[in-house]
Amino acid sequence: MKKVLFALTVVAMLFSACSSDEEDVNFFDGNELKGDIVEEVSLSASIEYKLTGTLSIKDGGILRIPAGTVIKANKGFANYVIVEQGGQIFAEGTSGKPVKFTSGASSPAAADWGGLIINGYAPISGATSGTEGQTEVNEDLPYGGNVIADNSGVLTYVILEYTGARSNEDVEHNGLTLNGVGNGTRIENIYIPNGADDGVEFFGGSVNVKNLLVVNPDDDMFDVTQGWTGTLDNCYGVWESGYTSTESDPRGVEADGNLDGKGEDHVDQSNFKIKNMTIVNESAYEMNDVIKIRRGATATITNALAIGGTTGDIVDLTDSRGGANAATSISLTVQDVTGNQLKEDGNGDNVSFATGNTGATTSVFDWTSYGF
Repeated sequence: MKKVLFALTVVAMLFSACSSDEEDVNFFDGNELKGDIVEEVSLSASIEYKLTGTLSIKDGGILRIPAGTVIKANKGFANYVIVEQGGQIFAEGTSGKPVKFTSGASSPAAADWGGLIINGYAPISGATSGTEGQTEVNEDLPYGGNVIADNSGVLTYVILEYTGARSNEDVEHNGLTLNGVGNGTRIENIYIPNGADDGVEFFGGSVNVKNLLVVNPDDDMFDVTQGWTGTLDNCYGVWESGYTSTESDPRGVEADGNLDGKGEDHVDQSNFKIKNMTIVNESAYEMNDVIKIRRGATATITNALAIGGTTGDIVDLTDSRGGANAATSISLTVQDVTGNQLKEDGNGDNVSFATGNTGATTSVFDWTSYGF
C-alpha cells in the first residue's frame, strides 16, 4: 500500500488516503478540486466535481478521469487544469460517455474559466535546441526540451466548453493549450465550443491531434506558434449565425514559426501538417484571414475546405515580422467565400485553390450531437 497524496481543497482541508496503484477519490464532505496532484489519483464518474481553483498535475503525478465524468468550474481566471512537465492526465471518455469540463455558472458563457493546459518536454523554437518556454498564464512553469516522444497522457472524447478566461489582453487562456507536448501523448475526439481566445493553440511540441471540432472561438480556431511539428488531422471549425468577436484579428488558422515573430533566426521553427480541414463562417462577421501562415512557419495543408462568409484574405502568407517559409504548401477548395484570394510576397507558388476538396469527415463528431 502506498500513500496517495492529493493536495486539494475540500472544505478547506487536505485529503489523503491509502490505496493501491489507483485511488477512487471520494470526497466525503465535498467534491471540490483544487491544488496539487503529486502521485496517482482517479476520479469517479459517479461524482460531479467542482473546480474551485488551479488544479496542477505535478511531475510524477497522474490524474485519471473515467468516461462520463463531469467537472464544473467556478468562474475566474485562476480556475483551470494544468499538467506540468513530467505529469500525466488520462481523460478517457467514450462516444457515449465523454469527459466534460464546463462552466458551473447558472448562465454559462465564454471566458467563464481557464481551460486545460499541458506542458511537455518536446522541442520548441529558440536560439538553440532544447530551449524552454514559460507558460503564458504562469511564467513560473516551464515547457519544452528535447524529448520528441514525450508522453503527457491521453485525451479522448473530451469536451472543453466556456473556456478562455482572461487576466489582461496579453494573458488569457485557450480551450486547449499544448505547450511543448510530445508525440507520445494521444489526443483525439475533442470538442471545444463557445470559448474565448483560441480553440486550440500549439506552443511548439510534436504532438498529433485527430478529430477536433471547434465552435465559436472568440479568436482563432486553430493556432500554431513556437515550433510545432505535429499533424492536425480531421478538424472542423465554425462560426455560427450571430457570431461576433471581441478580438481584432480572428482567423481560421493562424500559424507562426517562432514566438511572436521575435526569433526569425531561431532553430526548430514550426513545420507542421493539417489535413482534412473544414472552416465555415455562417455569420455576418468578417474573418481576418481564413488561413494565415507567417513568421517562418512551414505549413503543409491538404484537403482543406472553406465555406461561406467574408474575409480580408482567404490565404495570407505575409507579415511585417516575416512571411511563411517558401516550402509552405496549401490545397484549399473555396465555396462562397468573399475576400481577396491570396496575399503573398514571392512565396505563394505552392498554394493551390483546388476543386473537389471535401474537408473534414463530420460523422466522427456524431458523439457531440452538434448539428452540422
